[in-house]
Amino acid sequence: MGMPPLPEPASPEPAGGPVESSRRDAPALRGAGRKGPKRLPRRAAAGRRSFTATLRSLDELAASGAKVSVRIDDLDGGTAVLSGDDFVTLPVGGLGVVPLLVETAASFESGRLDALEIIDRSAVAGAAQGGTWQHLKAPALPLTDLAMLAASTGDALAANALLHRVGLQSVRARIEQLGLRRTALLDRFRDDRGPDDAPHVALSTAREMAQLFAGLVNSSIVSPGVSAQVAEWLSLNHDLSLVASATGLDPFAHENDQHGLLFVNKTGRAPGVRAEAGVLGGPRAGVSYALVVNFDDLSIAHRLRAHDAFRVLGVELMEYVY
Repeated sequence: MGMPPLPEPASPEPAGGPVESSRRDAPALRGAGRKGPKRLPRRAAAGRRSFTATLRSLDELAASGAKVSVRIDDLDGGTAVLSGDDFVTLPVGGLGVVPLLVETAASFESGRLDALEIIDRSAVAGAAQGGTWQHLKAPALPLTDLAMLAASTGDALAANALLHRVGLQSVRARIEQLGLRRTALLDRFRDDRGPDDAPHVALSTAREMAQLFAGLVNSSIVSPGVSAQVAEWLSLNHDLSLVASATGLDPFAHENDQHGLLFVNKTGRAPGVRAEAGVLGGPRAGVSYALVVNFDDLSIAHRLRAHDAFRVLGVELMEYVY
């Protein structure tokens, strides 16, 4: 940890044509949330570039035996603001849903899938570890609603339904097309993993997750419309308990913040795994970020120490963009 920033241009090659999104201003998503004063010159934030508290917190985690990967990219310059073992492939839990959402939106755009196709819950492999669909009376939902549930509430059952319909091979082909060489969606969500099952839902690196989110807000993932649709789904995410806890945003209504803060994120959780990637934009700067921590979840103290590192990063990200 503590590696100096390394320049890393970061956006996958665009492909395909536009698709209509339910957000009318979706192609201009990156600037939509910035209603604050005119951004100051880059030198005005020069004194805010230090992430010393974050590095100290991550170093302490690594010294305790945790595996840590972090990446922050400046959206304007496309350069790395902070990087530490950002090339290391680690389990990322539900963060692996993001490539699934990309392929879902691309399939809607191409007409391969009908967004209003109804999926019956009884035909989907169960997963009771998170989400709301398992508690709803509605036994069937359209694909577009399932995508919204998977993005906004981390709904494992909804994600399994999407994966069943979209197809794991299609998602893997999309990941390859996006140039994400160290990212893989391995399996559906399961309540129990046996010896014949993949050991994790998904793997990735902090670098590739930060690049993916930068591409979404820069409209370069597949097409402007696909990028906007995926960013729209993710902007509804309710999990603001890690990095996002420092933003002061309402978990249930933060799409258009009155203070000019743009925020889109996705978290990933599994036993001993915490991960978050997203985009944070304020009056002075905009960044894409990703932090992945794999740790021994031996006690609540071990878990809280991991969570604290995310919150420290959130505070320093807020200082950077404001």
